[in-house]
Amino acid sequence: MSKPHLILASTSPRRRQLLEEAGYSFEVQPPHDSAECGICSRETPPEMVARLAFQKGADVALRTEQGLIVACDTVAECCGHILGKPKNQQHAREMLQLMSGREHRVYSGLCLWPRPGQEHHVQVEVTRLVMDSLAPDLLEDYLATDAWEGKAGAFGYQDGLDWVHVVEGSESNVVGLPLELLERMLASI
Repeated sequence: MSKPHLILASTSPRRRQLLEEAGYSFEVQPPHDSAECGICSRETPPEMVARLAFQKGADVALRTEQGLIVACDTVAECCGHILGKPKNQQHAREMLQLMSGREHRVYSGLCLWPRPGQEHHVQVEVTRLVMDSLAPDLLEDYLATDAWEGKAGAFGYQDGLDWVHVVEGSESNVVGLPLELLERMLASI
């Protein structure tokens, strides 16, 4: 069965790479910045990523007549704290110190929106991870690389870090696009 041509509602290089490696044909049509805002303190991480994925998909759907839109939003969560992309190095340090030696979760909301229709589909994937206890020198060495920039939870699983381990769930979800969930959702529509 051939894979459909997709419209990726994201500027994430990691999401593009995952789709390319999985053999999908796609074009990129990023949502406006306004579609990615609006954190609500009453939301759980799954509720937040589902809503943000929907908002991104809806924004791109307004400008798309034909195609299958794929929108995704990813956050990490540890000890009840939602960990998005760090604002600066100190923020990244605080996130990594919180996760050091602890289990945490990565949530991705995935929205598929076939156009020209209005019917959309949103599901959430969760992956459980554990981070080794980070020695202060290892933490500072990592922060100096700037590899934490633009990554939910201040780390990139795809960077081959030997101090972050998947306990249960999808590795591609941790990178930013749950490919297994995408395949299941595509098969159901």
